[in-house]
Amino acid sequence: MTTLPTVLLLSLLAAIVLLLAYVATLPDHFRIQRTKVIKAPAARIFALIDNLESFNHWNPYQRKDPGMRGSYSGPASGVGAAYAWEGHKVGVGRMEIIASEAATRVALKLDFDKPFKAHNLAEFTLQAEGDKVTIVTWAMTGPSPFVARLMGVVLGMDRMVGKDFEAGLANLRALTEGR
Repeated sequence: MTTLPTVLLLSLLAAIVLLLAYVATLPDHFRIQRTKVIKAPAARIFALIDNLESFNHWNPYQRKDPGMRGSYSGPASGVGAAYAWEGHKVGVGRMEIIASEAATRVALKLDFDKPFKAHNLAEFTLQAEGDKVTIVTWAMTGPSPFVARLMGVVLGMDRMVGKDFEAGLANLRALTEGR
């Protein structure tokens, strides 16, 4: 006869195996994206993304960890502009602009060292709708190793990072619309 503790242990083990099997079927790459309509010319918005010092005026991660230390390198804006940071809440990492297309697109290479090593790509696309309205999309893509997929099931990475992207785009909107 099987005892209750044995049944519970076997049930728990089966649940863990099922969870791990499910996680193994998830995609090994991720994409997180948010979009905001901003009532400002694409050129004005682009200047606040393409220049990393300006970027940090609306960057939600900079605001999350005001004690963060950072340093800029390379040109002031465009390809090669870089920013390295170290903070208690946002960890340690570096971003560098790897593509810059005037008033339409900025791509950044993101390298995170802490709390986890990760190498991702962030991309801002700007779609002008006339002279006074721009649709801005902030996306991040990268590999999703097994442990990250497992954490994503529990923590909901899209919800967590998506909230930061939404906050950042709201900051960018307020800054460019003059609010």
